[in-house]
Amino acid sequence: MGSTSSDSDAASLAATLRRVADGDRAAFEDVYRRTSVKLFGVCLRILPVRQEAEEALQEAYLSVWRRAATFDAAKGSAMTWLITLTRNRAVDRLRSGGKVATAPIELAEDVHDPAPAASTLMEIGEDQQRLAHCLGTLDGGDAGLIRTAFFEGSTYAELASRAATPLGTIKSRIRRALLKLKDCLS
Repeated sequence: MGSTSSDSDAASLAATLRRVADGDRAAFEDVYRRTSVKLFGVCLRILPVRQEAEEALQEAYLSVWRRAATFDAAKGSAMTWLITLTRNRAVDRLRSGGKVATAPIELAEDVHDPAPAASTLMEIGEDQQRLAHCLGTLDGGDAGLIRTAFFEGSTYAELASRAATPLGTIKSRIRRALLKLKDCLS
């Protein structure tokens, strides 16, 4: 699922940004590695002279280092926060230098944000609620088997070993549980 990967990436970036706030240099390098290409694109759209864009990007990352603690995931994604901060550094540089932009600043808003749209998040939330409801309707520990096998990645053999149950029994329980889930979700 693409949105799950995007959700995971966004959550990972937010967590890494929180580590930057604690002064973790490795986390800062990770944030730079993961975001610098996109943020440099933001700078280039506002500051067409490459050297100016590079300096604005450097100023933006200095701000990230100093202000990472002000990032609030409740207000938006980490990437949105980084883009806004970078855009502001580039606009400040543009205004202070009296440079003429060759492209309108509004074009910087067209930079793709990998965070899912609000409507997508709502759909994901509804799907998760439906799945949670359906998992709740399963017998005994079948919901736990499904969660462990499909959400945590455990193999059927590992589940059988943990439950001290024959492998065939585990496979049968999971198969029946999946059929019940399919009926419930359809």
